[in-house]
Amino acid sequence: MTLQRTIITTLASVALSLSGVVAALAHAHLVRATPAEGAMVKSAPNEVTLKFNERLEPAFSSAVIRDSGGKQVDNADAHVDKADRTVVRVSLPPLDPGVYTVEWRAMSSDTHKINGNFTFNVGE
Repeated sequence: MTLQRTIITTLASVALSLSGVVAALAHAHLVRATPAEGAMVKSAPNEVTLKFNERLEPAFSSAVIRDSGGKQVDNADAHVDKADRTVVRVSLPPLDPGVYTVEWRAMSSDTHKINGNFTFNVGE
């Protein structure tokens, strides 16, 4: 094999390897939530927002807020924000003091599905 052919083969191999790494890193992930994971808020928020690093597919992305007993307490209106498809919003009625769990699921435009959950506390 000539030196030129060896260099071309090596560069092609490196490029193919790196393209796999880029594809693996391209999946959506949660980058910020309001209220934040583990937050202690004095007054109940009127909305939970979840910010992802990629645009989401609205039909397959949502969130549910549950009280400490597991009962859904949000207004059942979770949706991907039309103005910013990296954000999921769900509104809340007035909440009593306590611990609440945010359960979310999302699908990025590359059809990779992810989900997760976290808690926040309302009250002192």
